[in-house]
Amino acid sequence: MFDNTILCSKCNTKMEKANIEKNGFLLRAVFCEKCHSRQIHPVDEERYNKFINLKNKEFRVKMRLVGNSYAVSIPKEIVSFIKVHERIMNDMVRLCFDQADKLSLNFNNVLEGEKE
Repeated sequence: MFDNTILCSKCNTKMEKANIEKNGFLLRAVFCEKCHSRQIHPVDEERYNKFINLKNKEFRVKMRLVGNSYAVSIPKEIVSFIKVHERIMNDMVRLCFDQADKLSLNFNNVLEGEKE
């Protein structure tokens, strides 16, 4: 769809390609410089909406003792979203404190970050 010339539905002007970043997502879009209307690529918008739905959902999971460590299960729908959408799942994830009462898991390629 976005490979073709797209005319603005409001002013009939050729729209220019643009990228919009929202919450870490890069959304493909077209933008009209004349009337400032924009249209986001439907596939990118659907993927972003799935992320927002997961983000607004609260999961209650148990913390379990496994050997000398504790384990927390990650719900399957979160892992499936990460695997399907632009990320490669590794065996290792990065875990760190965000705040005194908040942990953060980073699913980006841990090995690339360690090489820098």
